[in-house]
Amino acid sequence: MRAKITYVVTAAVLVFYFVLVGSRGVLLIEHGTLLTVTFGVAVLILPAIGIWFLWKNTQFVRRANALAAELDAEGGLPVDELIRTPSGRIDRDSADAVFARRREETEDAPDDWRSWFRLAVAYQDARDTPRARKAMQRAIALHGRRTPASPAASGT
Repeated sequence: MRAKITYVVTAAVLVFYFVLVGSRGVLLIEHGTLLTVTFGVAVLILPAIGIWFLWKNTQFVRRANALAAELDAEGGLPVDELIRTPSGRIDRDSADAVFARRREETEDAPDDWRSWFRLAVAYQDARDTPRARKAMQRAIALHGRRTPASPAASGT
């Protein structure tokens, strides 16, 4: 819950900043000289990029949370079996061992979004955030293109 509050507050501050910067860009454009119009357009590009980035990141987080909720409902969330230091940090060797298992699971079932989700968690535990994000993006993509279970497969 704390992470959600932090995210919402950060997003709100960013939106406020984008509005503030955008209004300055509009004021520069309204001034009407070649130099101020050029600067005004340049200033408006920054909030546009920021809003796009914030939107894409928010979509990613919402989709990843939806996958986590679905996996939790199935009882398939990875169990925290990592060894931690007295300060609470994850032991690197422990994270590497869990990662190796998750990687093997993903290699055995490359089209299963669940294995990619668990691999993403293992990457995050191993402090490899870029690969964790890519693995989660793969899980989201696989989940999005899965076909619904047929009535024959579900027993109805």
